[in-house]
Amino acid sequence: MTCDRTAVLMTCYNRKTDTLACLAALFNQGLPPEVTLDVYLVDDGSTDGTAEEVQQTYPQVTILLGDGNLYWNRGMHKAFGEALKYDYDNYLWLNDDTLLDQEALNILLTTSDHLSQQGYQRAIVTGSIRDSQMNTLVYGGMVQASQWRPLKFDLIEPEAQAKQCDTINGNCVLIPREVAQVVGNLDPAFTHYLGDFDYGLRAQQQGCTVWVAPGYVGTCPLNRRQDSTIEASEPLPNLLKKIDRPKGLSIQEQVLYPFPEWQHFAKRHGGLFWSLYCLLPYRRLLWSAVFGRFEGNKT
Repeated sequence: MTCDRTAVLMTCYNRKTDTLACLAALFNQGLPPEVTLDVYLVDDGSTDGTAEEVQQTYPQVTILLGDGNLYWNRGMHKAFGEALKYDYDNYLWLNDDTLLDQEALNILLTTSDHLSQQGYQRAIVTGSIRDSQMNTLVYGGMVQASQWRPLKFDLIEPEAQAKQCDTINGNCVLIPREVAQVVGNLDPAFTHYLGDFDYGLRAQQQGCTVWVAPGYVGTCPLNRRQDSTIEASEPLPNLLKKIDRPKGLSIQEQVLYPFPEWQHFAKRHGGLFWSLYCLLPYRRLLWSAVFGRFEGNKT
């Protein structure tokens, strides 16, 4: 492995214990001396003392402050934008509730090196994350469910060798300089969700490849979407207000994203029939608008 400068990009909000545990696992990585890590952490207005505790425990971390309205994607955009000024060899996205296995970064960096030697210099490498209790896959690489549903993605299990995929969850993702130079930063049009999916898809559109590293690289609890009880008689305007929140609305394990952001994503990646694919997740709301009744249960 050659000399490597890696910028670690994180964002956090009011989960100090998780953030500190994540950093402890990160700085406990079994890395060779030629690999250096610079951490850029966006604290998006935490009120639990996260920034102060991190600064005291890990003074080497660069802390950037948000106003509480950045959420995941725009927080990561801020961290990425700062790191891009210094032209790192690699950029690592890392969720602050993810605990890396001790050899996680070695796996990602070695996979990236092997892919580069095979001619894939512009290769994103994502790490698969298992649930900390159930030991099952919860985040990682994703593939399109079918050609008829280009905006629906399924997780793929890691294997003993790296394998190609279509896009990524943003929990633990290694982005080489060669990719960052072509694709640039995350799109700030997205607030919380969709930015990671969009980045992987844009990378492919611009001649890069996306890969799942061998095996698992860490643990993370499955993040349950914000619960919202949906009554059958609930007026459509109320539902639209709920969907318009940064984290959207979860209905029976399906997330309805804020419509302008979902429309932006669908138009960019849905192909010729993007407008149809854009409306599919909202079909029950359309039913409500026509018949005055929402056909659904609580989340």
